[in-house]
Amino acid sequence: MRRYIFNGGTAVVTGAASGIGEALAHGLARRGSHLVLLDRDAQRLSGVATAIRGANPGLAVETHVVDLADREATTHVAYAVLRDHPRIRLLVNNAGVALGGRFDQVTLDEFDWVVDINFRATVRLTHILLPALKAEPGSHLVNVSSLFGLIAPPGHAAYSASKFAVRGFTEALRQELADNRIGVTSVHPGGVRTRIAESARVGSGVSRQEWEDGRAQFDTLLTIDPAHAAEVIIEGIQQRRGRVLIGWSAKLPDLLVRLLPVAYGSILAAAIRARIGMPGNPEDRSQLATRMGQRT
Repeated sequence: MRRYIFNGGTAVVTGAASGIGEALAHGLARRGSHLVLLDRDAQRLSGVATAIRGANPGLAVETHVVDLADREATTHVAYAVLRDHPRIRLLVNNAGVALGGRFDQVTLDEFDWVVDINFRATVRLTHILLPALKAEPGSHLVNVSSLFGLIAPPGHAAYSASKFAVRGFTEALRQELADNRIGVTSVHPGGVRTRIAESARVGSGVSRQEWEDGRAQFDTLLTIDPAHAAEVIIEGIQQRRGRVLIGWSAKLPDLLVRLLPVAYGSILAAAIRARIGMPGNPEDRSQLATRMGQRT
C-alpha cells in the first residue's frame, strides 16, 4: 500500500483526553488531520481540543463525551460521527481501562466492565464506522492492544483477556480488509506513562494495601513518554505497518514469549523483581541473566 497521507483527512481518536490519545491528537493535528476526539472526561477533553485549535486554527476539531462502557451511548455517538463524517481516513481505537486483581478476586460485572471498554467498544465503533473508512481511499484502522496482549501476567486476567481479544480481532481485520486497501495496525505499548493506573478499578476481593503495593511497583516500570509512543504509532501508520511494538519493554517480552511460550512467566517475574529492587530467589536472577545473555 502507499504511504498514509495525514494532511486533509479526518481522524477519529478515542481516549483522547490524556496519555497516548492526547499525544496522538496533537501529532495528527501537526500533520494536518482534522480531528474527532472521544473521551469520557469532559474537562480534560475540552482542554485538549482548545489547545489543538489554538495551535492549528485551520483544522476542524470536534469532541464527543462518551463512556464507552455504555453500549447505547457508544452506539449513539458512533452513528452521530458517521452521519457527520461519511468519509473517515483514520480510526484509532485507543481508549482503555484496567482492573487490579486475580480472576478469583474480581466479580463478573467488574470483568465485563473491562471487556466492554477495551474490546466490545472497539468492535462496536469499528463496525459502525467501517463504511466511512471504506468510502475514503487510503484509509487506515489502528487498534491499541497492549504488552499484555502479547503476554498474560498474573493479576491481570480481565485486562489481558480484553487486549488479547483486540489483537486477534485486529489481525483478522488486517486480512479481511486487504482487498479494500484499508491499512490495519495492532499497537502494543510497553511501559508508557499514562493515567490508566490512576483510573484503574480494584477488584472487590483485593485489599487496598495489596493494590497500592502492586501499583507502586508497576509505576516504576512506566518510563516511556506518551509523546514518544504517539510518534512511533504515527510512523507505523504512515509506513502501513501491521504491528507496532513500543519500547524494549514490549519488544523483549515479545521475543521471549516466541522462544518460550510456556516458561516466559517465571523469567519475566524475575526480571521485574530485579528492575524494582524486590527480593527474589537468587536462582531466578541467575537464570534470567543466563538466558538473556547478561553478566550476573
